[in-house]
Amino acid sequence: MPTQIITNIKQLVNVREQTHVLRGSELAELPVLGNAYLIIENGIIAGYGEMKDAPKAFPTGGGVEGAVLPAWCDSHTHLVFAGSRENEFVDKIKGMSYAAIAAKGGGILNSAKKLNETSEDELFNQAWMRLLEVSKLGTGAIEIKSGYGLSVQGELKMLRVIKKLKEKSSLTIKSTFLGAHTYPVEYKENHQGYIDLIINEMLPVIAKEKLADYIDVFCEQNFFSTEETETICKAGMQYGLKPKLHVNQLNSIGGIETGIKLNAVSLDHLETLSPAEINVLGNNPPLLKEVWMGLCTLLPTAAFFLRMPMQPARQLIDNGGAVALASDYNPGSSPGGNMNFVVALSCIQMKMLPEEAINAATLNGAYAMETGNNLGSITIGKKANLIFTKPIPSLAYLPYSFSTNLIDKVMIGGEFI
Repeated sequence: MPTQIITNIKQLVNVREQTHVLRGSELAELPVLGNAYLIIENGIIAGYGEMKDAPKAFPTGGGVEGAVLPAWCDSHTHLVFAGSRENEFVDKIKGMSYAAIAAKGGGILNSAKKLNETSEDELFNQAWMRLLEVSKLGTGAIEIKSGYGLSVQGELKMLRVIKKLKEKSSLTIKSTFLGAHTYPVEYKENHQGYIDLIINEMLPVIAKEKLADYIDVFCEQNFFSTEETETICKAGMQYGLKPKLHVNQLNSIGGIETGIKLNAVSLDHLETLSPAEINVLGNNPPLLKEVWMGLCTLLPTAAFFLRMPMQPARQLIDNGGAVALASDYNPGSSPGGNMNFVVALSCIQMKMLPEEAINAATLNGAYAMETGNNLGSITIGKKANLIFTKPIPSLAYLPYSFSTNLIDKVMIGGEFI
């Protein structure tokens, strides 16, 4: 691949010599170079700077009228699923509760039924089209969970599809085993039986075929208790799978403390937080002796779609928390993976500054997938996953003009897609 030199860039965004997880007030710091150049060699960022400092041999004509920023790093999705659930969407509009929908076979169990009836090839084809769609919207790295199989064969089928996506796609993809998404109907009164199935029949195959990077559990009232969550995670950790957990979406049942105890890579959802829990997540822990350096991954489009209160991003950040943003792309509560809308909604409804939201959706999102050393910022040595915007008056215009597609083109690994 020949060396690429991009010159006269109006704004080169999130330029950093070194990177780390951004906490608290750091999230509002978004380094930008005006009238900049960028050098890419073999798909890797090799240099950058202001045009006034550019070598004389560099071309001076033309340029990029918009901004160039790191591609979005979407660290929490359920992108592999079969079919859709718009009928439930209409039922909710009519006033039907989640419990009533679930009682008639809806919810996660509906997706599980459809998935188990869908071939692996068809499942891959559906997921591939979604992956192409989100990449054109600027997503350059994505985490994808299982969790709609709820059977040995179903969960393995999902994870094998994710593995095929990894092999075919130029995007950076991380795989998470979420067999503990809910209890299948046949195990509703036999929790231990399903947990045994996860531990004894699913995990050994997942480890043997290298099908997952992480393990996740829906730690929630009427789903998996904190004790069950700890048991499942520890079993996965024996195979090298680090925890990334669903906690505090609907209720506070101790999932945060469990996640910190397990040193989870990220704690995700967090719609329901007490002041004490915000303090803990802000790294000022009155309830825990050790300082936790993990991330809080917020999913505002899920709260938006379910008409739930938004996650307390402002309080988390003001208390020193490390916030990442993700789409939660799934057929039930967030049927879309547009990270541009996630960023906008975070500003509009969670009162995040544009700089905070962009950092949370790029650099911190990368760290929430443990790819922060390779993605998420304009840093020498990192992969050239980039968004080129259309001409914009300022970065704040990106979330401000939330319904307009402001992406001109997307580069993954130095190649435009």
